[in-house]
Amino acid sequence: MDGVVSVFPSEKKQLHTTRSWDFMGFFQDAPTTRLESDIIIGMLDTGIWPESQSFSDEGFGPPPSKWKGECKPTLNFTCNNKIIGARFFRSEPFVGGDLPSPRDVEGHGTHTSSTAGGNFVSNANLFGLAAGTSRGGVPSARIAVYKICWSDGCPDADILAAFDHAIADGVDIISLSVGGFGASDYLDDPIAIGAFHAMKNGILTSNSGGNDGPNLGSISNVSPWSLSVAASTIDRKFVTNVALGNGESIQGISVNTFDLGDKLFPLIHAGDAPNTTAGFNGSTSRLCFPGSLDEDKVQGKIVICDLISDGEVTQSSGAVGTIMQNPNFQDVAFLFPQPVSLISFNTGEKLFQYLRSNSNPEAAIEKSTTIEDLSAPAVVSFSSRGPNLITLDILKPDLAAPGVDILASWSEGTSITGLVGDKRIAPFNIISGTSMACPHATGAAAYVKSFHPTWSPAAIKSALMTSAFPMSPKLNTDAELGYGAGHLNPSNAINPGLVYDAEELDYIKFLCGQGYSTKDLRLVSGDHSNCSDVTKTAASDLNYPSFGLVINSTSQRLISRVYHRTVTNVGLPVSTYKAVIKAPPGLKVTVRPATLSFRSLGQKISFTVTVRAKANVVGKVVSGSLTWDDGVHLVRSPIVSFVLP
Repeated sequence: MDGVVSVFPSEKKQLHTTRSWDFMGFFQDAPTTRLESDIIIGMLDTGIWPESQSFSDEGFGPPPSKWKGECKPTLNFTCNNKIIGARFFRSEPFVGGDLPSPRDVEGHGTHTSSTAGGNFVSNANLFGLAAGTSRGGVPSARIAVYKICWSDGCPDADILAAFDHAIADGVDIISLSVGGFGASDYLDDPIAIGAFHAMKNGILTSNSGGNDGPNLGSISNVSPWSLSVAASTIDRKFVTNVALGNGESIQGISVNTFDLGDKLFPLIHAGDAPNTTAGFNGSTSRLCFPGSLDEDKVQGKIVICDLISDGEVTQSSGAVGTIMQNPNFQDVAFLFPQPVSLISFNTGEKLFQYLRSNSNPEAAIEKSTTIEDLSAPAVVSFSSRGPNLITLDILKPDLAAPGVDILASWSEGTSITGLVGDKRIAPFNIISGTSMACPHATGAAAYVKSFHPTWSPAAIKSALMTSAFPMSPKLNTDAELGYGAGHLNPSNAINPGLVYDAEELDYIKFLCGQGYSTKDLRLVSGDHSNCSDVTKTAASDLNYPSFGLVINSTSQRLISRVYHRTVTNVGLPVSTYKAVIKAPPGLKVTVRPATLSFRSLGQKISFTVTVRAKANVVGKVVSGSLTWDDGVHLVRSPIVSFVLP
């Protein structure tokens, strides 16, 4: 039919799920502009809980005149001058308990919205944990809600429809904490297509990178015209101690809000309580599979499971708590529907020594406390890693942001775990995911936009990337494949000095250079663009704020590549930048010219970077950097080589 740009199956994407702002040095007294209240953040998610204090409009004036959207009238949902728009999209029949409303009954959308643009809320906490003032990156900004995710996922058709409406409504930034499993070709990716249309209209899309780490090549949402965000830790870590009957204790991790007092409970290993009548034995019951436990043996006891789970099995079997052994996920704390502590195998050895040496072993799982995590920020284990399997020479993720144990607002239409049997309702919750990292970057992008309303999406993205805090490859063995340009640094991003800018035509040249035909190109661009009318650009020559060099195999002993870049002066009108190169053994970097002299704001100067890399160890990241330094600004870009397995 006329007007149909492309046709592909509508699959379903999944959700990628406040100390964090202070941890980045972005304090409550950070400078702001009056334009912040004109910034509109479009949140594509599970909806929003409008009654949350984070979305109070006290002190807000009417929506900015540029706003063209609406608050779709539905039962028991009203907007205000903070939540200025709300729509929902459902192209398929409703299922389960889904409400045909922008109201959030899952919690995810409320959490991400308050992280990006929530108002100040004092004494925010989760049953006493993580108490403090909650706020988003731009507390004065407006929020427009586009509910695209439901109990069965986030349909592609609804994602595209939401993009179209958000663009037409006049949002400034789009935040999307959803994605598939791994990267998708740009032609088949509704998020990449929607983000391209947003970019054409001057809107940056901020995306979560996915929770499929630490596997290499697991990063999703990799289009170069959007921002891909990895998840990192903050310096607050939740620990849950287990008191043993012999007076000693062991330490695990979880977000445990339950307080069992000083009482000790009988302790039993799940392997000693198999449901034999159902055909289970100790080798399977130790893993706490559904139906595997003998309820008579675990009733009123604390059960030790040799596998992490959601805790529903032991809870429904009558246990008062669970100690779970697992070598993974020692860098993130999860919520459970009952008292739980997740311990390492090393800690488990001490626990089993006590268990086997006592005829009546007892234990108590204590309420969680917090300790300082001196290793932060570090990329969390679950955060998806590069390389970018769609375009190898475009480094992804772009940067890392706080995504672990984040306190933010929550829907009171569900419990804090969403699990059957959990009766805890709370206005705030502590959860983790690249879904939580994404709205931090969204808030930072909106913050930059409030200072520079005319900047392009690429300029804002460049400012965030080149101002990022460098992260340590010693703590993050995947280096830039885990954290991209580094850790989000909102305060410095408003004054980056130089930006690597790009516009629609640059991305069209890039797509044509990637071998896409004119027909393919139009599936993404949605217009009459023609590859015959443009000069094709290699991925390495896209004006990107990072430099990626992926080597196909060790058979290529030495590889050399020349990158062409152009920077725009947005710092001091008269300034001179000198190139500072960091290159470890195996990486040789040459920059020409090595000095850039500017005479006015907006002036553009081009340069080349030549990178020579040796094919060393397969799977090893070799990290260098180029920093342009004028004595005031440090405009840093990572230079990364990687040998594919």
